[in-house]
Amino acid sequence: MLAAEQTVLDWPFPRTASGCPASVLAELREGPPCAVRLPAGTAESRRAWLVTKHADVQQALKDPRLSADELLPDAPVRIQVPPGQRPSSFLRMDDPEHSRLRGMIATEFTARRVKGLAPAVQRLIDDLLDDLAGRPQPTDLHDAFSRKLPTLVIARLLGVPDEDSPYFIEKTQVTISQGDPERSYAAYQDMTRYLGELATRKLTEPQDDLMSRLATRHLATGAIDLDELVGIARLVLVAGHETTTNQIALNILSLLRDDELRAKVLADDGARIPRFIEESMRYWSISQDAIVRLAVEEFELGGVTMRAGDAVVISIPAANHDPSVFPDPGLLDVDRDTSKHMQWGNGPHFCQGAPLARLEMELALRGLFGRFPDLRLATDDPDSLFRIGTVFHGVSRLPVTW
Repeated sequence: MLAAEQTVLDWPFPRTASGCPASVLAELREGPPCAVRLPAGTAESRRAWLVTKHADVQQALKDPRLSADELLPDAPVRIQVPPGQRPSSFLRMDDPEHSRLRGMIATEFTARRVKGLAPAVQRLIDDLLDDLAGRPQPTDLHDAFSRKLPTLVIARLLGVPDEDSPYFIEKTQVTISQGDPERSYAAYQDMTRYLGELATRKLTEPQDDLMSRLATRHLATGAIDLDELVGIARLVLVAGHETTTNQIALNILSLLRDDELRAKVLADDGARIPRFIEESMRYWSISQDAIVRLAVEEFELGGVTMRAGDAVVISIPAANHDPSVFPDPGLLDVDRDTSKHMQWGNGPHFCQGAPLARLEMELALRGLFGRFPDLRLATDDPDSLFRIGTVFHGVSRLPVTW
């Protein structure tokens, strides 16, 4: 176990407004994994190793000796919830349960299926941009566009009525907030109840959507129970909405605050947009404080002996800003090789929704800057736009004019 006399740092560390890793991460990356204290859990499970080097993060994400199972004794948690009532999804499970549940939605996010969604996504973008054009200036682009698009896409994928999107935006924001654990868990329960009721309706009134397919193919046959179905749907909704929402907003902000980068990315009919999206994901590393694991047997990682029962924090931003892999990592360089960035994860928990997120981000940038080529920020203080105290980094607003 972690040595009692070892200096333990409180984690997560304070962020800079821009979201780039704090200088302390760069300093810690020079040495082996260090001891940190998590913000939630029992006295023992709050102590953890922080992994920061790119090679170590890559190994940790794939190593079966590090368990994601939140039901194991003293499993580390990011946000404290009432005892015995921890939020559950296959994201926090190991095989075989992880593969069993993950496999039930594997066909929903294949490249072929996602390509078929492009016309519907484009129509949503066009409708949102039509609405944006009629708004008084300046206006909040995050409220009008980057927050709405992913929610509508995922809601329609699941079979959630469009009119419920504001409800899900609110509940998602509260659920992932770090400021008030009780309020966060109450929002989680509200979302859970709604999805359970929706799944039950889909059994008798199925449509062409993910919830209907899960209900008729798996719930009706007893392959999963209602709690498991709701867990899948909730994960798809929160992950598909929250991560893509923030990344779209940060992509837009990156181009609005750097004219040279904007001109380069949008040149040649936007040929560099896909490369820019991957680099922007590496640079911002929005899933900054989310990945925790539990060692289930003894092994060595980064020169440190991890013993059974040790908690491990896997730092995606530290890996994505490792200068040994990404030279001058604090520079958003659209021409760099980003093939090794970790924002999609690695190993068995690699993000299934990556193809859909890429599609949304590319179509969003093409549509927005094609429709509003003179779009510009309506603030002299871009650092004030970032939100603090949330699991995923992003902005709270994005005032623009054109």
